[in-house]
Amino acid sequence: MIDLYWYPSPNGLKVAFMLEECQLPYRLMTVDITRGAQFDPAFLAISPNNKIPAIVDHEAEGGALSLFESGAILTYLAEETGLFLPSEARARHEAMQWLFWQVGGLGPMAGQAHHFRAFASEHVPYGITRYTNEVNRLYGVLERQLTVKEFVAGEYSIADMAIWPWIKPHERQGQDLNTFPAIRRWFAEIEGRPAVKRALELGHERHADEEGHRYLYGQTAASVVSASFKAGAKKL
Repeated sequence: MIDLYWYPSPNGLKVAFMLEECQLPYRLMTVDITRGAQFDPAFLAISPNNKIPAIVDHEAEGGALSLFESGAILTYLAEETGLFLPSEARARHEAMQWLFWQVGGLGPMAGQAHHFRAFASEHVPYGITRYTNEVNRLYGVLERQLTVKEFVAGEYSIADMAIWPWIKPHERQGQDLNTFPAIRRWFAEIEGRPAVKRALELGHERHADEEGHRYLYGQTAASVVSASFKAGAKKL
């Protein structure tokens, strides 16, 4: 049995997609990041970076294994099951480079676009333009790849599972899928997969209220380690 610690967000959906695609038994452990549950000591023991998603594989060889960082989790599950990551070296590297492209590029840049366009406490034109344009550039990179490939690395893989949830909120990023026909085709094909539909039924991204913003956007080194910041966290 695998425990999936998650919140309905793009990064949470990635791992849910993989678990559903592989038909692995799992328990959903919701971490309410809008109320500080990510700072609970029990969760920090699993995810030291106080972020979701994280997993605990209770049937791992050698005993229960906890993992944080969505890319690491997807790779682990692919290696454990032999699914959605090619075994041939060249094909595997191609899939992994697109996984890292999402983790290091699309996710952080789209997240900044979300923040400056929808959540920032003040209107910052430079930030809005900077991140909207960079996400647009990344969409262009993905569009070019999907013009020649059915999926980003040829066959459907963990790379597609990582990228798709960050394309879903494209409107919030200031992007129009009608201008990216290859992405639109790929997006619809993945959206129709039964496993993806099941994962999406778990929940969609929720907007934080003012209290939630304190936990999501007010973090510093001091706030992470302070007992007072953890005081409002729920027990997992």
